Amino acid sequence: MNNFYLFIRSCFMAILLVGSFSSYAQQRVTGRVTSSDDNSPIPGVNVLEKGTSNGTATDANGNYSLNVSANATLVFSFVGYASSEVAVGGRSQVDVSLTSDVMSLSEVVVIGYGSQEKKEINSAVASISPKEFNRGNVTTPTQLLQGKVAGLSVVRPGGDPNQSQTLRLRGVTTFGASSEPLIVLDGVVGVSLDNVDPNDVASIDVLKDGSAAAIYGARASGGVILITTKSGKGGRGTYTNIDYNGFVSIDNIANNITVLSPEEFVARGGQDFGSRTNWLNELTQTGVSYTNNVNITGASGGTTYSASVNYRNNQGIVKGVDFQRWNTRLNFGQEALDGKLRFNVNLAYNDRKQESINMAAFRYAVIYNPTAPIFDNENSAADGGYFQQNLFDFYNPVALSKQQQFVGERTNSLTNYRIDYDIIENLTASINYSRNRETGIDGAFYSIYDWLEGFGTRGSARRSVFDNKNDLFEITAKYNRKFGNDLNAEFLGGWASQKRSYEGFNQRVNRFLYDFQSFRNLAWGSTRDGVNTQADGYYSEDVLLSGFGRVNLNYKGSYFFSASLRSESWSGFGSQEKTGLFPAASGGVTISDLVDLGPVSNLKARISYGKTGSLPPFSDLALPVLVPGGIVDLDGNPLTTNDRFVTARQARDPNPTLKWEEKTEINYGIDFGFFGNRLTGSVEYYTRSIDDLLFEVDIPQGAPNPFDASQPANVVGRAWANIGKIKSSGFEFSVSYNELNIGPVKWTPNLNFTLYTRPTIEQFSVGDLGFSEIRLSTPGSPGQNNNPIVWNRPGQTLGEMYAPVYGGTDENGNYVDNEGRPINASYPLNLWQPVGNGLPDGELGFTNTFVYKNFDLNFLLRSVFGHTLYNSYRGFYENRDAASNTWNSVTTSKTPFVTQPPTFSSLYVEDASFIRLDNITLGYNLNKVGNIFSNVRIYATGQNLFTITNYTGIDPEVRYTDAEQGGLNASLAPGIERRNTYFTTRTFTFGVNLTIK
Repeated sequence: MNNFYLFIRSCFMAILLVGSFSSYAQQRVTGRVTSSDDNSPIPGVNVLEKGTSNGTATDANGNYSLNVSANATLVFSFVGYASSEVAVGGRSQVDVSLTSDVMSLSEVVVIGYGSQEKKEINSAVASISPKEFNRGNVTTPTQLLQGKVAGLSVVRPGGDPNQSQTLRLRGVTTFGASSEPLIVLDGVVGVSLDNVDPNDVASIDVLKDGSAAAIYGARASGGVILITTKSGKGGRGTYTNIDYNGFVSIDNIANNITVLSPEEFVARGGQDFGSRTNWLNELTQTGVSYTNNVNITGASGGTTYSASVNYRNNQGIVKGVDFQRWNTRLNFGQEALDGKLRFNVNLAYNDRKQESINMAAFRYAVIYNPTAPIFDNENSAADGGYFQQNLFDFYNPVALSKQQQFVGERTNSLTNYRIDYDIIENLTASINYSRNRETGIDGAFYSIYDWLEGFGTRGSARRSVFDNKNDLFEITAKYNRKFGNDLNAEFLGGWASQKRSYEGFNQRVNRFLYDFQSFRNLAWGSTRDGVNTQADGYYSEDVLLSGFGRVNLNYKGSYFFSASLRSESWSGFGSQEKTGLFPAASGGVTISDLVDLGPVSNLKARISYGKTGSLPPFSDLALPVLVPGGIVDLDGNPLTTNDRFVTARQARDPNPTLKWEEKTEINYGIDFGFFGNRLTGSVEYYTRSIDDLLFEVDIPQGAPNPFDASQPANVVGRAWANIGKIKSSGFEFSVSYNELNIGPVKWTPNLNFTLYTRPTIEQFSVGDLGFSEIRLSTPGSPGQNNNPIVWNRPGQTLGEMYAPVYGGTDENGNYVDNEGRPINASYPLNLWQPVGNGLPDGELGFTNTFVYKNFDLNFLLRSVFGHTLYNSYRGFYENRDAASNTWNSVTTSKTPFVTQPPTFSSLYVEDASFIRLDNITLGYNLNKVGNIFSNVRIYATGQNLFTITNYTGIDPEVRYTDAEQGGLNASLAPGIERRNTYFTTRTFTFGVNLTIK
């Protein structure tokens, strides 16, 4: 018995001893979990002691605390990041940086009317996350994408802060309608980009090929850009995040036009007025801009919310050019019925004011006499105190910038209401309504002293107001079904109605008695109707009705198929051709799931087909529209009295067969991944054909209507018809490596490369209607100024430039061609030869991100190559010997000084290929600061720091259209740099990001 008690006591003591040892081995470990991308904290990370159920999660600041054994291994895991295992090793603090699993094949990508996992997509789709966005003084969401997506061109020649970017996705898709991609903001189709500030963007997805875009039908010929804004996230409990982003930017001229100095000008015989004036310096300044953005996101129960306020004040490098913009946004979501019913409200409001000058001041600053003074004290009463000379096209640039006032004011509101209801398991019905409304005022005032517009008219003022509305109503239903164990299917069906209306009024008044008015005081002008006062108004509307459906199939997670069809009817087309069908289909197979490919972790082959359409910019092209005609008296006779009446005239003949422009595209793609998808990329090859392009053509006046004999005989002799066809193709390559470790530095490179085959013009005519060729864009130089230089002919590439081929100068200093013939105003047009094309052969974007401890460095090199530009500054002002006593001359190394004035030739058509350091950002993350800020980041950004190019003009960026061509043929005239181009800018930005959680 004693031995038994002794045994029990010994066991008890042993248990106590083991317990004491165990208690001694336990320790508390604390730490912080951050993202390796930007060192920001990650809330909600699961922290688990390996081999046990002992665990916790990080708080809103990324911090955690856990009691573990001294030799424990901690496992950190979170959705979207690669898991990490770290041995405690007796430490009391273990900080971890998680690597984002950005190339995970389970990543969800937004597509039209829904989303898919990346591995399921068979089309050419690109997704860009915030960490990949361009930084610095970025004013629109599309600037975030510049150089980031293969096949997407985002260009803004020059540095005008009031000019929007031109977007082209896989090149030109139409002649007269918009070639811009369709913008879809939070599911709302066709809204203005003014509705969203770049700081509010959460992600951007780009639908590049026809099969992905076809679900949007007639508006998607130029591709689709889907923008998702920030919103609260459910499933994370109750939380509130406050983010602040503020920065200051400084702009300077990045590139200048070289002209003669005052001494050189006088030495060449120029008239010397005794002053020494740098006109460009007088016109420009150091631009200072600033931006403040506050964003609040959070959730509580079934409620999610996001609210933001943004203010921008951008000052240009030209005195008198700036804009101010307010953006406010509210995204609100609410769940009910245990999450089966979901309400979402998105509200956005934008208020913008911009001021500008006449950009012609740039060219006058280049060529104005450098010895002339700014002011003329002896003639102050006549010209407002400014020095002026009564010469052709010769105006004091400072006076021009001060005596002309241009103001634009815009308000843009977006309201979007959406309801989703899970009717039964896997069946969801949705109703969506949105209205995008934009109102605005454009005003211009020309001083009574202004020479360019006001001379002889005693000033002028005009005012335009407009009110545009876009109403969209959509009903969709989505059903998911699993057939057996291997086949998953998703079915989508929907109906949509979109109504757009445009209303406006314009008035212009001349002859003011005083000079203190503006465009807001039109009553101060002369009241003689029709002579000094003109007014007009307009109203138009159109309706687009659509029905659509799609099916997505996933077999065994390795075989994928998708098909869609959209039917659309538009009120603006002919009565016989209002409805169009836009089908699409795609398929893909993940080969790496079927065959062991060793280091190849992912290999997928895919093919897709899709048809999309284009809507013309006007809804009345098929109709015999009436417009104001001549002015008559009350009896209908030509005006002989003060009674004035305006007659009506028919603008065009009708065409009831006018229909959609249609783009048919086939895309072949390969997605690949190596080493566990750390190295990933894709290859795309596409072919496309655009048919039934719209042109206005001549038809026999008085003859039967060639489109429909039942129509009245032709009255005008002009009508719109579908007569054009172009074809093109391209190759795209993208590759990236996620965090290549170079010692303590983590490097993430990303390269995208695009090769284009320029569009080939297949036809410009149907039957007897159309053109054998279309010539556009006169150079405007003294020689051949009436001869267009862009010739478009069937069988040739679009946008070919023709010119006399420059061969040098003869012994008399006159220009000659490559066979010694003189180049002058009488040079035969049949000797002109192709000398270039304004469309590029290809583009390249190379992004690099380096992370070292709390520092991050990101830079983007961008290149565009193979395009040419007509340099109008040289074409006008190089070697202006005949007028050198008044006009200054542009000087370059391309042409020696000769006695003959400039005459258009290939000499002024230059290779504009370039490599540019578009963006470089250096940031430092302080992580948690005190008890308030969970993250603080300071950064500095440089934009357009250097450009390597042989082009001697202002900016080698591609010009997809001619600014002076205008109209519906603008896309047929690429490659012209006009003299009114705003000079390029170099920008330095200093900013801070703060997060309160």
